[in-house]
Amino acid sequence: MICRKEPKGLNDYESKEDSEGRNMSSEKLRSREKTRKLFMRCIHKSLSRPERLTVSQWAEKYRILTDNSALPGRWSNAITPYLVEIMDSFNDPYIQNINFVKSTQVGGTETLINATGWIITQNPSPTMIVYPNDELAKDVSNDKLKPAYQKTREIKSRFFQTKSSEKNLRFRGMNLYLRSGNTPAALASKAIKYLFFDEIDKMAGATKKEANPYNLAVERTKTYGYSKKIYTCSTPTLKSNYIWRFHERAEAQKYYFVPCPHCGEMIILKWQQVRFQNDEDNKMTIEERAETASYYCQECGAEITDSEKRAIIRQGEWRDMKKTCREKPTSVSFHINALYSFFVSWKDIALEFLRSKDDPEELQNFINSWLAEPWEDTTVKTSEELVMQRQAEEPQGVVPDWAVMLTAGVDVQETSVYYDIVAWGAEWTSQSIIHGQLLSLNDLEMYMNAEYKNSSGEQFYVNLCLIDSGDQTTEIYAFCLRHEWAIPVKGIDGGNNHYRVTKINRKGAEYDGQQLILVDGGKYKDSIARRLQKENGIGSCMVHADCDLEYAKQLTAEHKVAEGSGQRRRLVWRPKVSHGDNHFTDCRVYASAAADICGVRTIGLYDANEDAAEETPHKKSSWINGY
Repeated sequence: MICRKEPKGLNDYESKEDSEGRNMSSEKLRSREKTRKLFMRCIHKSLSRPERLTVSQWAEKYRILTDNSALPGRWSNAITPYLVEIMDSFNDPYIQNINFVKSTQVGGTETLINATGWIITQNPSPTMIVYPNDELAKDVSNDKLKPAYQKTREIKSRFFQTKSSEKNLRFRGMNLYLRSGNTPAALASKAIKYLFFDEIDKMAGATKKEANPYNLAVERTKTYGYSKKIYTCSTPTLKSNYIWRFHERAEAQKYYFVPCPHCGEMIILKWQQVRFQNDEDNKMTIEERAETASYYCQECGAEITDSEKRAIIRQGEWRDMKKTCREKPTSVSFHINALYSFFVSWKDIALEFLRSKDDPEELQNFINSWLAEPWEDTTVKTSEELVMQRQAEEPQGVVPDWAVMLTAGVDVQETSVYYDIVAWGAEWTSQSIIHGQLLSLNDLEMYMNAEYKNSSGEQFYVNLCLIDSGDQTTEIYAFCLRHEWAIPVKGIDGGNNHYRVTKINRKGAEYDGQQLILVDGGKYKDSIARRLQKENGIGSCMVHADCDLEYAKQLTAEHKVAEGSGQRRRLVWRPKVSHGDNHFTDCRVYASAAADICGVRTIGLYDANEDAAEETPHKKSSWINGY
């Protein structure tokens, strides 16, 4: 019996005839099939309708957050619903300028990443991101942008990583340039359609030779006319800086309104509505006070809990508060603070405020970085009239009943000596009880050794006196060595601490090894100026009822002005009038530093030791022995 063999499979490389009678191997068949499928995919892609997504839709569909994110995984607009309209502004053909005034922890950088991701995948065009300095540009490139682009598949397939550098990321059809605001030449060489500024308020200003970095970079967008997009984003610093000026100039100023879960009224979340328990008796720690914090609706007064906050934020909407633009705006500014963050509770915000309220620098950070408001330096508003409004009921030489200690500050001039003796109480409450001008240091003794009393006849002495040793240094060192209540002081510019204790290094001198206090006067001037704004009472900076106008003029003889540019730009104290007297300002600064050294910050914090402290509360301080 003859068996008929079955034909071999294609893998056996047996030839077969095609439709035209030609033999073809299985390898050629597979190659032709691949070609056919590729051709069909190309035809399908070219004929299919292109995917049209807004930035927020693209982010929710494609964006993957890295493991360094608070919530790694797929992006969800429900976590930060207030970012949706900001992101979709990039899709509005009328809007050219998008400004985002923000606090920390609200997703400003993520908005930028989502927008650039949409550009890379949906509308490849030359793009530039400008950072305050070169180091930050490189750090963000390596730590945030590259990991984010590699994590998201749709971007990774277009990312030419091996051909990219830290500051020039190459993608299919476009380049993404990262530049520094400190290098003007790098901002003036590329035509750009999408321009981003991250933390623009930390960027340098104009110089004598160059326009400011913002204007230089914006010049690069002229080629794209009305299709360009310029995005500025930052926590604010001062009203005069970029982000707040753009906010005020924008045709539409938008704030995020949320519905009260109790009355239904649409409200803006404001810091003033966060309430927590008062502690007039100083029996609670700041953590305990922060635990009591909650938000109370400004319309109905009902409490809004942290758990309710998430729900109302998802129901929120942006509303234009300026309402002056009749047509569709070309520039829009969005403002939002940390109260809207899903990652920050009412307690967190209250705790940050309580920690920073007594330090002007820390308070400025709270106002800028948490409330997203510009810092208004209160020193600009100080005047001798304001000082005279701080006159208390007690006449000269009388200690107020709330006082716990006395300190003094002395400013030594070539021909005379100025002094100020100040009473101190809880929460930095202060009041000058006597001040004046003397002919010599020796005349100080009768005032520093004098006995002062309050209305109840309680006795007080000067705990500590700091004497400026910038002039007549040797004589002052010797004087302080002879008097236990006096320590020499020198002013320093800047530094992390309000004051620092060091020692005099004069080999062979009798005062070699004697203590010397280095004081950052600017920090104490900030505190004095801010407390002058408070009405008489707890936390205020006051003077006695017989205070003269000359003292008031000298106490407000300086104001804070901006000097320098770029990273060197800073606020410094300068006399309002050239060669104007400010001796009593220095005296009050030194008296404040002396109170700080003597523990004014802890007044009222240790009630458990109150009875022990009352045994000898007003005798001369022995704090020096502790160093």
